[in-house]
Amino acid sequence: MSRPRIVIVGAGFAGYRTAKELSRKARGKADITLLNPTDYFLYLPLLPQVAAGVLEPRRVTVSLSDTLPHVRLVLGEADGIDLDGRTVQYTDPEGGRGTLGYDRLVLAAGSVNKLLPIPGVAEHAHGFRGLPEALYLRDHVTRQVELAAAADDPETCAARCTFVVVGAGYTGTEVAAQGQLFTDAQVRRHPLRKGMRPRWILLDVAERVLPELDPHLSRTADRTLRERGVEVRMGTSVKEATPEGVLLTDGEFVATRSLVWCVGVRPDPLAESLGLPMERGRLLVDPNLQVPGRPEVFACGDAAAVPDLENPGQYTPMTAQHAWRQGRTAALNVAASLGAGVRRPYEHRDLGFVVDLGGVKAAANPLGVPLSGLAAGAVTRGYHLAAMPGNRVRVAADWLLDAVLPRQAVQLGLVRSWSVPLDTASPELARVPDRPQERHRADARSGPGAATEPETRPGAGATEHGTPLAERPDARDPAEADSAGEAVIAEARQRERAERDAPEPARNRPSPQPAENRSGGEPGQTPGPVQHADPESAEGDS
Repeated sequence: MSRPRIVIVGAGFAGYRTAKELSRKARGKADITLLNPTDYFLYLPLLPQVAAGVLEPRRVTVSLSDTLPHVRLVLGEADGIDLDGRTVQYTDPEGGRGTLGYDRLVLAAGSVNKLLPIPGVAEHAHGFRGLPEALYLRDHVTRQVELAAAADDPETCAARCTFVVVGAGYTGTEVAAQGQLFTDAQVRRHPLRKGMRPRWILLDVAERVLPELDPHLSRTADRTLRERGVEVRMGTSVKEATPEGVLLTDGEFVATRSLVWCVGVRPDPLAESLGLPMERGRLLVDPNLQVPGRPEVFACGDAAAVPDLENPGQYTPMTAQHAWRQGRTAALNVAASLGAGVRRPYEHRDLGFVVDLGGVKAAANPLGVPLSGLAAGAVTRGYHLAAMPGNRVRVAADWLLDAVLPRQAVQLGLVRSWSVPLDTASPELARVPDRPQERHRADARSGPGAATEPETRPGAGATEHGTPLAERPDARDPAEADSAGEAVIAEARQRERAERDAPEPARNRPSPQPAENRSGGEPGQTPGPVQHADPESAEGDS
């Protein structure tokens, strides 16, 4: 008799934990397959430190093959799921198509960037959901400071040294906090024009920083940011983005070459393609994480709307802490459905939050005890070391080196602006000329309340907060321009040569791409004893 086949889609916090637990419980009793676009689990909470030069990129990645030795890894992005045929169709990194059959399916597809129908944002902003985006931001910030130091025009210098972060949730707050330290360190060694320093602006329509958290944490973060020189502007957002800067909702125009979009995420639209009952883009499941009417299908993490048993009538928020815990519950219930153990509902209890503000500064409330300053910093870093599935010694070593040595502010040039568009379906993958984009085009308009193309034009009427930017029919991706590989690569090379020769800020603006946007809720804390305050939950897309 053949062994049951278990397929897990996505290796974010939920998918990785599911695979980890199942490999222990079902070793030798089931064939476990993990489908994911990359060969690593990304510890998203530490991504701002990668962008700020504190940690090297590989420190926040954990090898799936090394840490899941009894799980078969298949590299690819899920294109569709045939529920009746019990198969998952996928596309591998080189464009090949494949099919995986299953007896049990765990959908942990995660989430993608949320875009609002604001003119110019898709063209001039960059998100912060994956490693390529963090590497790009690190290079971009370094380049802007270096160009500003060499600029003769005071206005150009000021624009290049102005960085606007939209979204004062976990990620936006940490990006602004770490970014201010990073640029200040650069200009200490290479001063700007007399009287000038890097300017970081944090925007949000909310009334306070970290509105999802306890007021104590919010006040601590706000005070730290302001003391560091970050301009915190609550009740304000972007009305329009242009090559020269951003127009704010209060009427002020801010000259800048840097717009970082951290407004939140929405569930991956793969779940919507199943045609099953949904709750704001998330697949409805019962407390056992099973899909009603489809007992062989489980869902967890950002892809699932899980009933909150602590608050009847509500669903658990899209956070990494919930995703990590749901992954374990999903594994136990999948095993139980195959005759090993008993089913159990998903229950939780919030145990606190941690927010890393750079240096020795942090805000934390483990077990409800409010902390700030050195104590909060120690708890925050200790928690991250405990929560990471690997690389603990390397991370600790990087922290130690950062404390005693100056950061290396150099441009590596590995990720170009056009390869990390904001409106991407796969932020964990840098776009390359010969990579197929069929799934992205198909998903571009998915989801309830998707914005129409006219709504994204200047002067168009505003739509409900949280709706995605529509697909722009005039946008053209060179990867889709021709079916012949040589023509695609030639066009991409031509564009890169033009981008290299163009004056700033043209090099820093993403070339027009098909709008594959999805909107969604504001999640993300990390798993374990305390939640890491990261606005976008660290679920992997598939």
